[in-house]
Amino acid sequence: MKFILKIFSFLLLSFYISVSAQKVPVDSLMKKAYNEIYDNPDNAIKIGKNLLKKDHEINTSIKIYMLLSTANIAKRNFDESLKYILKAKELSQKTNDVKNQASVLVAVAIQYQQMELFSKSLETLNEAALYLAKVPENSPEKYIETARSYAIRGMIYKSQSNSEIALEKFLTSLQNFEKVPLQKMTYSNVSVVYYNIGYCYLNLNQIDKAQHAFLQSVNYAQKNHAKSLEAFALKGMAEMHKQKREHQTAVNLLQKAESLSKNTGDIVLNEGIYKEMADNHLALGRQDFYQLYNKKYFEMRFKRKENELISINQVINNHNKETSIKSKEIKSYYSNVMIISAIAGAIIIAVLLYLILKIKKLNNKHQKEIQHIIRTS
Repeated sequence: MKFILKIFSFLLLSFYISVSAQKVPVDSLMKKAYNEIYDNPDNAIKIGKNLLKKDHEINTSIKIYMLLSTANIAKRNFDESLKYILKAKELSQKTNDVKNQASVLVAVAIQYQQMELFSKSLETLNEAALYLAKVPENSPEKYIETARSYAIRGMIYKSQSNSEIALEKFLTSLQNFEKVPLQKMTYSNVSVVYYNIGYCYLNLNQIDKAQHAFLQSVNYAQKNHAKSLEAFALKGMAEMHKQKREHQTAVNLLQKAESLSKNTGDIVLNEGIYKEMADNHLALGRQDFYQLYNKKYFEMRFKRKENELISINQVINNHNKETSIKSKEIKSYYSNVMIISAIAGAIIIAVLLYLILKIKKLNNKHQKEIQHIIRTS
């Protein structure tokens, strides 16, 4: 179930946008886009692209790129999402705002985690931690980015079937989120964390704790009126009931989840719902429904894999580009070192030659003086 780990991390990515929106006045179009990222990502993308056509100061441009990246992740269009998040990273490096730089790097780490490039994700999180260490203590941004970092580390451990360590990371993430005032977007992120906590308990066969976590996930999703998040949480509850062999209860929950998610266009969410529907209908002996949902499941799975392959190619191209730039920088550095060394060597040789000639001239002078003294004596 590796794909389950990726279904929520894009929500953490969008939290940066909401925090920025709380601090910096933004126009009504931007606010509208924030509100539609989850349940109408196409409109959010349309708004973001229109905003890009206008001139903005650098921090506003970063927010727009983050918006576009998050909205594309919501549609599982990883290729476009990666393109926008890397543009945001490029712009953030031109600022001196460590909070901004840390937020963008965490967002990039989320992108890599979703694409299962775990070493790249951890590497980026470690880089983000360097900037995060410079953020003042008790700063809301520090708690938020720390929470996002722990959440993404938890997802990586969970993907490696290490539910105990993953649970520890998720609980730490939740503790940090709870240190900031709960806002609309905070509810969404808390819902995400509770969902993952639920799956950790489910994997550890602690059913009662899993059910409590899933219910909390539903509760926080409803507070933000986030239908897609509620659908994810219901799908998690359905899987819990499937393990308990309560297949009809699972089907009822999945039907509600399917209804909530019908306008989101979320490939991974639909893939998960269809798979669970197929499994439960098969257990109930409903072959027609099993074949219907199993076909839908494989269609979504194929589409997701196709998107991931395109994104991996872009990551490889971007990695080659970065490597080429670093190679040029290294060559330039060593060329400069060689030039400086050559100049320094030439100066040293010139000084040595000057000293040698001076000493030789002085020796000749002393030799002549000695010979003159010998002759006169």
